[in-house]
Amino acid sequence: MSKKRNSPLPSNLFPSQTPYQSENWEERVAQVGYRFNRQYQKQDLELPAEIQEMPIYQEWVAGILSGRIVSPFWEIAQPKKNQQCLDIGCGVSFLIYPWRDWSAYFYGQEISTVARDTLNSRGPQLNSKLFKGVELGPAHQLNYSPNQFDLAIATGFSCYFPLKYWNAVLLAVKGVLKPEGHFVFDILNPEHPLAEDWAVLETYLGAEVFLEPIAEWEKMIKATGAKIVKQQSGELFDLYKVKF
Repeated sequence: MSKKRNSPLPSNLFPSQTPYQSENWEERVAQVGYRFNRQYQKQDLELPAEIQEMPIYQEWVAGILSGRIVSPFWEIAQPKKNQQCLDIGCGVSFLIYPWRDWSAYFYGQEISTVARDTLNSRGPQLNSKLFKGVELGPAHQLNYSPNQFDLAIATGFSCYFPLKYWNAVLLAVKGVLKPEGHFVFDILNPEHPLAEDWAVLETYLGAEVFLEPIAEWEKMIKATGAKIVKQQSGELFDLYKVKF
C-alpha cells in the first residue's frame, strides 16, 4: 500500500493483533456472511471518496478484480470422475466452474444464505446427479460422515478469520476426508503487492481482514498433522494442497 495515501484506515484493519476466542466465531461468521449476502444481492455501499479513488476499488466495481484474484483450485487438485467433493464457502461454484466436465459429486457448505438458496435452486437444474446440495454452516462445523470425501476445497475466505479458527477448520476437514484425500485452500499472502490495499477495501465492504505471515500459516498447518504436498502462488492468494 502506498505510503503517500492518506486513506481513512480503520483502527481495526489488522485485527490479528487481538486474540480471538472461540466464542467470537459465531459473531464473525455472521459478519462475513452478511458482507457476502450484500454482494450477491448487489447492494450498493457508500464508501469514502478516497476509497473510491483507489485503483483496486475501481477494478472491483468494473468486475475486473475477481478474475485477477480468483484461486483456480483445479490447477493443483482437479476433481476426478465420481469423487465425493466438499466445497466449503462454495459461493456459486457449481454454476461457474466445470463440475459437469469433471463428473465429480458436489457437496457445498456456505454461510451466505443468498448463495445457498441460489445454488439449491439452480444446481439441480444444471445437473441433478452431480449436485448434492448446499448446507448452511460455518467452515469449522462439518456435519458429514467420517471419511466421506475424496477432496475438500475452501477458497476465498480464509483471510476473514484468525489462525486459531483455521486450526479448527483443518481439524474438522481432517475428520471428513478419506485417508488418501486432499484439502485445497488459499491463504492471503501479505507480501503480495495487492494485499494491503485489498485489506483496506474489504474492511470498508464489511469484513475485516487478517494479514498473517505465511510462515505462521505453515506452522499452524503442520501442527494439525497436515503435510503440504503442493503450492501455487497467485496475485493475492496462495493455494495450498495438503494431506493428513
